[in-house]
Amino acid sequence: MDDPDVLVAGETLIDFLPDRPGSLDAVETFTRRPGGAPANVAVGLAGLDATPWFWTRVGSDPFGDLLARTLSEHGLPDRFVDRDPEAKTTLAFVSHDEDADRAFTFYRDATADTRMQPGQIDDEALESVSWVHLGGVTLASEPAREATIELAARAGDHDCTVSFDPNARPELWTDREEFARLIDELLPRVDVLKATPEDLSEAGIDGRGTELARRVCGRGPHTTLLTLGREGAIAVATDEAPWTDEAAHPGYAVDPVDTTGAGDAFTAGAIAALSEGEDLEEALGFANAVAATTTTAEGAMTALPDRAAVARFRERTPLADDE
Repeated sequence: MDDPDVLVAGETLIDFLPDRPGSLDAVETFTRRPGGAPANVAVGLAGLDATPWFWTRVGSDPFGDLLARTLSEHGLPDRFVDRDPEAKTTLAFVSHDEDADRAFTFYRDATADTRMQPGQIDDEALESVSWVHLGGVTLASEPAREATIELAARAGDHDCTVSFDPNARPELWTDREEFARLIDELLPRVDVLKATPEDLSEAGIDGRGTELARRVCGRGPHTTLLTLGREGAIAVATDEAPWTDEAAHPGYAVDPVDTTGAGDAFTAGAIAALSEGEDLEEALGFANAVAATTTTAEGAMTALPDRAAVARFRERTPLADDE
């Protein structure tokens, strides 16, 4: 395998999926699945023939063994997969409502991914890649917070395209203003932001549609990708971006089974398309197809498609606005 052109960094954890919708206190049976937003993105890219480096940290415990093995089975190199002998692997319990939307309850107190250290990615690795993707969950705890901000800065110094998903999880933040301050600090170092309006609202950035996307671009990124659930996705770019300035895609008409990881699947599709030189319109269409495909099966990593599956899906599935 050639050296990867993309580096993804962030948490890998175990999602416990319930056997029924509703509150966790009424659920008796859970199914264990590997997860974590950056891990989902990394595995998604591997499935799309764009295998990245993946920097993460898991415990030297049975769940860490499972996650390390899973990443390897998906073809991800282990060069930056750290094992922590003194900390457990993070767990997240997922609850679903009747529309398959989900909420998370985290067990993440001093777990392995919170202990990611600055300076672990060497200059040689950054010189070899053109794109670095980061997630927002690692900002919730030190030293992983410093490691994330430091990597964004160094990636920019090496002329990498830096993408970022705030991935707001209010359960992890006792102070919403701190989350907003950290996002504001990081945005000037970001080239491509992928977010939902809800993520941005948690960061103190409100608005709708292209107005909201332009507002985000005004804080640093040259491109903002907004995912809108059943309404598809939009993108806005400034003159500094290497692609067209605006695009929209209505999404695909599907009946979701589980939306866990759909946003991460979108991110993987967008990075794969944009890093290969596609324009914003095609990137949105491809990314929406990757995301929609994952909602038709349970799990995050386990539902991620390959390029052939995405192509079949786009041929057979109507756009949401064609229904």
